[in-house]
Amino acid sequence: MVGRKKEIDELRRCYESSESEFVAVYGRRRVGKTYLIRSVFSDKFVFQHSGLAKGGMKKQLRQFMSSLREYGWVAKRPLSDWIDAFDELKELIKASDLDRKVVFIDEMPWLDTPRSDFITALEAFWNSWAAARRDILLIVCGSAASWIVKKLFRNKGGLHNRVTRRMHLQPFSLSECQEYSKERHLSMSRKDVAECYMALGGIPYYWSLLEKGGSLSQNFDRMFFSDDAPLKQEFAELYSSLFRKTKIHHKVVEVLGRKKLGMTREELLDRIGVDSSGSLSQCLEALEECGFIRKYKVMGTKKRFVYQLIDCFTLFHFQFLCDIDGKDGHWWSRSVSSPVQANWRGLAFERLCLHHILQIKAALGISGVLTNVYSWYHAGDDVYPTGAQIDLLLERADNVINICEMKYSSGPFAIDKAMDSDLAAKVETFRAVSKTQKAIHLTFVTSRGLVRNSYWNDVQSEVTLDDLFKE
Repeated sequence: MVGRKKEIDELRRCYESSESEFVAVYGRRRVGKTYLIRSVFSDKFVFQHSGLAKGGMKKQLRQFMSSLREYGWVAKRPLSDWIDAFDELKELIKASDLDRKVVFIDEMPWLDTPRSDFITALEAFWNSWAAARRDILLIVCGSAASWIVKKLFRNKGGLHNRVTRRMHLQPFSLSECQEYSKERHLSMSRKDVAECYMALGGIPYYWSLLEKGGSLSQNFDRMFFSDDAPLKQEFAELYSSLFRKTKIHHKVVEVLGRKKLGMTREELLDRIGVDSSGSLSQCLEALEECGFIRKYKVMGTKKRFVYQLIDCFTLFHFQFLCDIDGKDGHWWSRSVSSPVQANWRGLAFERLCLHHILQIKAALGISGVLTNVYSWYHAGDDVYPTGAQIDLLLERADNVINICEMKYSSGPFAIDKAMDSDLAAKVETFRAVSKTQKAIHLTFVTSRGLVRNSYWNDVQSEVTLDDLFKE
């Protein structure tokens, strides 16, 4: 298996524990949660079950009964509620002669249908029975990360602090994507891997759709633009599988997709016009938990936060797939050298960098230095009329601030006279507006490094695409 070493070790420790363990694994759809758990415990399950995406309580219970039969237990009567369901599960577990009883309930959020009292039944099962034993390993899983956080981690009732292990499964890094492509015998350069990441992010399922023998452009045509493209409808399916009411989530990511540095909560309220600020707060929390957006603090303020869309696939969808009807099955290959794609690569590379802050810090030699990560924007005013924008700013505890310029190009990037002047003005505007006393280091993050010309000397440090591939 590619990556997941830390998660595998943790799951194995839970299996070897001398106490019953309640493990919650969460992460966005297609990130590989089910695959990880089944790979680690392939022949050790005493019971496993997966919730139905759009099933009411009766259908969910019928499916649960079917899963019980699959593992050799026949309920004495139809299941009328979740208390009955968990009572039958207890009987199945008691009948098992396995030393460690591994119970896996996948897509648990789907089981919690309205007025089903699922959480009450789960609470009774764990608190009054499973936790009192020493041989139960209960693993629950879900793509609706906000449900896991709210109903399990922040539960104020009987499940408060009952989850013994929390595991947030993250997308693959660039290094892991490269390893995965090699495992599948795909011949891809690092440039290919990076550009593929810009569209797919580090989502293993999306990468599994790549076929060897085809170029990256041919694969994108087949995956996104052909008549039977497997990812043509993925955006709608992705959000509907995670959120029961998707309209506000669609609107938020659509609005954020048009604002590169993101928006404050107040700006979003004004733009999307929701009736309840509480609904927006819940939406933002859910999107952040699923990894679609990030929340960062505005430098120089204590409470002002900005929400920024950083999900690579969602951004790719808004850029190219919203108006897909006008594109033929070879659109990507035909326009690979177009300004539209060139502009997308430049913006997408910046998002790629935001997903690899740890690698940037390692390349700068500051992995052990406490660092705040910001974006920064000044519109210009009467005092400081020159506007400025910084997409990535690292404020370090060692009294240095790295202003990061992220540039994607096919060859080494050359700073010219005009850019040099713009950079100098940006640094001075930032210094004046922020009133910082820290040293400011101009840092370039590029795909192929910088040309060593007369303007290169003003750059204090460089990070290249190769650095982003390091673990």
